[in-house]
This record gives sequence, structure tokens and C-alpha cells, in this order.
Amino acid sequence: MNEKTSKLALPSEPRTFGFFVDGEHIEAGNRVVLERASPAHDVCVTRIPCCTREDLDKAVEAARTAFDNRRWSGLSGGERASVLLKAAAGIRERIDEIAYFETLENGKPISQARGEVEGGIGMFEYAAGVARALHGDSFNNLGDRMFGLVTREPIGVVGLITPWNFPFYILCERVPFILAAGCTIVAKPSEETSASGLILAEILKEAGLPAGVYNVVPGTGNEIGQAITEHAGIDMVSFTGSTAVGRSVVHAAAGNFKKLGLELGGKNPQIVFADADLKDAADGVAFGVAFNGGQCCVSGSVLVVERSVADEFEALLADKLSKIVVGDPLDPATQVGAITTEAQNTKILNYIDAGKKEGAKLVCGGSALDFGAGRFVAPTLFSEVTKKMSIAREEIFGPVLGVLPFDGMEEAVRIANDTEYGLAASIWTKNIDKATQVSRRVQAGRVWVNCTITGGPELPIGGFKQSGWGRETSIYGIEEYTQIKSVHIELGKRNHWIG
Repeated sequence: MNEKTSKLALPSEPRTFGFFVDGEHIEAGNRVVLERASPAHDVCVTRIPCCTREDLDKAVEAARTAFDNRRWSGLSGGERASVLLKAAAGIRERIDEIAYFETLENGKPISQARGEVEGGIGMFEYAAGVARALHGDSFNNLGDRMFGLVTREPIGVVGLITPWNFPFYILCERVPFILAAGCTIVAKPSEETSASGLILAEILKEAGLPAGVYNVVPGTGNEIGQAITEHAGIDMVSFTGSTAVGRSVVHAAAGNFKKLGLELGGKNPQIVFADADLKDAADGVAFGVAFNGGQCCVSGSVLVVERSVADEFEALLADKLSKIVVGDPLDPATQVGAITTEAQNTKILNYIDAGKKEGAKLVCGGSALDFGAGRFVAPTLFSEVTKKMSIAREEIFGPVLGVLPFDGMEEAVRIANDTEYGLAASIWTKNIDKATQVSRRVQAGRVWVNCTITGGPELPIGGFKQSGWGRETSIYGIEEYTQIKSVHIELGKRNHWIG
């Protein structure tokens, strides 16, 4: 049997990484080294250096030099596209390696990790096309003596801070678009899941990306993340994480008025109408809350279901949730793996306890699962939930779902929008008029109809309200990393102002 159908083995020893600055891998030396234990096995799998602020300064200097001497920004879109396509091919050659370390560090199922790496390849391929298509505008309506141009120029050095829940895929939703725009990058992956970002550095170098264009400085958020947001040499920061940390990023970035791209928290409704295909909807809702162990910013963690079918749908959903295969993420049959961090595991279990104490009815799940090692939580469903309960209002970031019944479309929309967040929503109905009306009124950056947590590079992602600023992926995603310049060209001899 091959590794795609048989359970993979743990590594015999942890893999040691350095960091990556100005086209070179640098060993940890006397720096602090973080030993990452697999959240599913409690075995050390990687050793990652904790960079210093001096390391960050060198990375920013390398990125600034690479940007200012135009070794990347001065290339044509076609030349940048060629590198991105070679990088996509390089990722494809190393799918199994990247997915393996994603699973070891993150705890997600190996089959899911492979799918995400394949999705990342699509991001690079799409961004290569967009690199050639990026353009400005012209104004030929200013009279015979004036011609106007609007150009898009790369914004400069981008600080990229990515989270632990989708380490490689979120990187791929940003890196190729930043590069396609002509910018340079200083990346800080989560200290919990740094391996894939460092492997990507190897791939980009082999693809012909010039030195200094992509730099990786692992480290803690409090040290390196904070320093990136404050650094005067960085022109823009792209941050993905919680709304609370996003708020601190906004304050820190004020020093040099950095542009910010923020994808933050969500409390995302799944709205199920009585006329939906309830079996399809139950499967989709279960996937929406349990995918990646619920550790997903667009996880559908609030079920808003029409009252007339609420009991029937609850039974269908509980049956689906109880059949989800939770277990060793190195087993291809596993659907839900481990909870990535100890802090997140504690947070999820505390929310489950809060739901019980606040009066919600536990329908299924509701506890940790013991597999002898690691951290696992059973997919959990609560009924008799009210909007005042913490499990209905706050982002849990785990496989926990609360049910809120509604009567009529107006109430469904009101419940869905009664949140500080606005990241995503799913609508389940076979009535196209209803689906269209609700999708137009729900306050969310992404809306899925009769599906959930799906998509690719063609459409933008991002949030409303306190779920973030800006958009990633698609043509809108590359435009985020540009700035607009107006050019006026006077034709002919000047009419003199001074006689």
C-alpha cells in the first residue's frame, strides 16, 4: 500500500529548520529553538529557531533593497508569472512532504492537508495569470493638450503574519498575489506551524525568485509579530488572526501609517430553511462546523434553522456529527484530527462547559476524546440556545455548534446579522428567490448557497464589520498590494503663465 491509502509513520527524529533571509538559509545558532510537538501524538516533530528583532531588521533591509533596486518589481508581469508557475510546479513535486509536516505540526488529517496543498498550487497558477493582467487606466477625455494615465504600482515591502490553522493554504492565498503585484515579503508564520513556510522559501528560490524578495523570520507573535507591525521599513502588513489581536495591529501600524490587510474572527451563521434538501443541508452543516476541527475563521458555528423543521433537522445533524471519524491525522480515513494548541483545546472545552452552565441542551458530543495521546474534541451540538449565550455570540474556534430557531426570512436575517462579525454565511434553500434575497442582506464577505467552506482563487475573500479590512485572492487580492498613481501628460508647447 502507498502512503495515500495507508497510515503514515511518525518521523524517527524531529526535522530541524533554520530561517530564510536574502535568499539564504540561516541556521539557528545560539538563538532560542522552539520544539514543536505533534498535537495528535505528543512527539517532537520540528525544531524551529526563534528569530530576534535584529534578524527581522536584516530581513526588512533585504526586502527593501530587493524592492528598491527593482530586481523583482522592475520585471514584466510575464517574467513574474514565469517564476510563479515554476513555483507551482515545485509545490506539486513536494505535495506529500508539505502535507506531512502540515499534519505533524497542525494536527489536521493528512487527506485534508494534501487537498490544501493542491489548492495552494491553484493559487500560484491563478496569480501568475493575474500578474500579466494587472493594469491601470487612461483618460483620453481631457482635451487635445492633456492625456491622463492611472497606473498601479506595487506598494513595497509587505509584512505577512499568518496563523496556525491553515499554515500553507493561507500563505498561498497571499504570497503569490503579493509577488504578482511586484512587492517583496517578510513573512512570519505561526511559531506553532512554521515548517511549510520555510519549505516554500526553498521552492521559491529554486523557481528563480531573486534573493531578498521572500524572507521568513519565525518567532513569537509578541516579539516578531509585534515588531513587524511597528517596523518603519515595512509599507503594508497582512495579518490573519483574531479580532482582538487585529485591533492591536491597527494601533501598532499607526507609526508610519502602514496599509493593512486584516482577515479576522467570525461567528458565521448557517441558515437552513424548511424548503432545503435537509439531508444535504445536514451533511453540509456538519462539514461546516467540524472541518479542520472547527479551527477555521469561516467555520459555520451558529445554526439558524426554520422552526417548522428544527426537530427533524436536529436529529439528522446529530446523526451526521456522531458518524464523523475523529482520530489519528496520519490515517487517511480520519476526517477530524487533533486540536492544534493546548490553549485552544482548553478554550473549546471551557465553551462547552459554559454552554451547559448557561442552560443549553447538549444533543451530542460535549467532551474530549482519549486516544492515549494528543488533544481531541468530539463534534458537539447544543439546542435550546439563545443569543445571549456565549456559545451563540463568541468565536469558539472548535467543533461546537449551537441551534437557534427562526420563523420567517426577516427573523433569519436579523439573527444572522446580530453579531460584531461579518466573515461568512451559508444559506440552505431550494428557493432561488429566497437564496438571492438573503444572500444580498446577510452582512458577510463570503456567502455560500447550498454549500459551505468552498471556493478558489477566482473570487475574493475578506470580512465585513469586525471581521477585517481588505480582500485577498482574485484580481481584488492583487490590487490590495498596489497603490494608484495619477499621471497628467501635457502635449505641445506650454501657455506661459509669466509674460
